[in-house]
Order: sequence, then C-alpha cells, then structure tokens
Amino acid sequence: MNFFEAIFFGIIQGLTEFLPVSSSAHIRIIGALLGDDPGAAFTAIIQIGTESAVLLYFRHDIARILSHWYRCLIGTNGKDVHSRLGSGDKDASMGWYIIVGTLPIVIAGVLFQKRIETSLRNLWITVSVLIIFGLLLWYFDAKSRQIKTLDDMNMKEAAIFGLGQMLALIPGVSRSGGTITFGRAMGYTREAAARVSFLMAIPAVFGAAVLETVKALGDASSEPGFPGWGATICATLVSFIVGYMVIIAFLKIISTFSYKGFAIYRIVVAVLVAILMVSGVILPMAGPQS
Repeated sequence: MNFFEAIFFGIIQGLTEFLPVSSSAHIRIIGALLGDDPGAAFTAIIQIGTESAVLLYFRHDIARILSHWYRCLIGTNGKDVHSRLGSGDKDASMGWYIIVGTLPIVIAGVLFQKRIETSLRNLWITVSVLIIFGLLLWYFDAKSRQIKTLDDMNMKEAAIFGLGQMLALIPGVSRSGGTITFGRAMGYTREAAARVSFLMAIPAVFGAAVLETVKALGDASSEPGFPGWGATICATLVSFIVGYMVIIAFLKIISTFSYKGFAIYRIVVAVLVAILMVSGVILPMAGPQS
C-alpha cells in the first residue's frame, strides 16, 4: 500500500465510521478491490483518528457525564445504592448506561476474537448482513414512532443498544447501524439514536483501537501492506478531519431526513459486491491474493 492509498483509506474511514453503512465493510471491500489488505495495525491506528473526532465534538457532553458519574459513584449525591447508580441524575445515569451498553461488545470480542478475525471476514457474510440490516433499518425507521429521547433511557434499553453495537463485530452490520436500528425499533428519535451510537462508541471503539495499536506496534513495519509511519499518521489525521465533518453533517441530515437513503445504499453496495464475487473479480476471502 502506497502513500496515496493510505490517505484514501483514511478518507473512507472518516466518511463511513459514523454512518450506518459499516466502515469495516468498506475497508474490507475496497482493500479487496485494490488488492491491498490494509493490515490490523494500520486499520486500528486510523480508527483513533475518527474516535478522536467524537471526543472533540462531544467534549462538553463527555465532561459533564464523567463529572456527574464520578460524583454519584463516590457518594456525593447520597450514600445509598440508587444514588450511586445515578438515580435522579440523568448525566450520571448516562454514564452507567454507556458502561452497560459497552459490556456486550467487549465480552463478545474477547470470546469470539479468532472467528471475528477469520471466518466472519468472508465477503459473502458481509454482503448478507449489509442487506439484512439495511432492510431492518429501513423498516424500523419507517414504522417506529419518534417519541423517546436520551432522558427516557433505562438500564434495559441501554443493554439492548449494547446488543446492537455488539453485532457490529460482524463486518457489514455497522456499529452505528446496529445501535441506530435497535434504537429506532424502541421508538427513539433519529437524533437520539444517533447520539447514543456516538457516545457508546467512545469506550468500545476507542479503547479497542488503542489496545490493537499497542499490540501491533512491534509488528506493524513487518506487515506486507503497512505503508510506513508517515503515511499512517497522515491517514489518521485525514480520518479525524473527515470524521469530524461527517458528524456535523450527519446530525443535520437526520434532523430533516430519514435513514432510508442509507438503507438503500447498503443494499446497492451489497448487490454490486456480490456481482463482483460471482464474476471472479474479487474473492470471498479477499486480500492480497485477489
């Protein structure tokens, strides 16, 4: 992978990470088309760029949630269990909801790590879940009422959001797509479902990206597709800048329009990739060999 391909992957990461279209599927598919597997180290590092964009955009919300959560935890608002769990404090409660919503993806990621890195990367699985979750997003967004906001969330619904995020371990589901689909199915507004998706991504994706980066640092230079540190850092900065702009645009778009366009896009991409696999242009277990 050369410098310009690395920058291109950074742009793709920034464009797709927060949209319900699956960034992992796009990186997977484009890597197959280019004949270059970006590699675990490169992919993990550029994810830090997009998640840093979330930290910057939601910095005031994050600071408020953390401070309220900490005060409740140490008993400033009361010594009983309910007070420590954020009873009567929406921001402290949101801190606990994010923790609860993060647990499913962490547990599943540890238990099924080998399968996630191997068999689940088959492109036939990717195109299948692109279509399935595209249809589910389309259906629930069209049929569900928009009556719930972040203030209406409870522990049970936080766990359900977490299950949607957990399914994103399968390339093609989309982390934001999974949480947004589950949120719309529960009656959350489009903007509320999107905000939950952004906030729950912070510990799950940012934490995983940092850990994978640390693990891969020693082996990065030896990976066949690694473009070098200069190109990787530039791609990370590009993913940060593009990702920040996408967050702003996405929240504005969904305040006016539905998720229907994203659902149709998922289905179209899946069909095109299926045609390419049937015609032999790319292989289901695509990589450098394709």
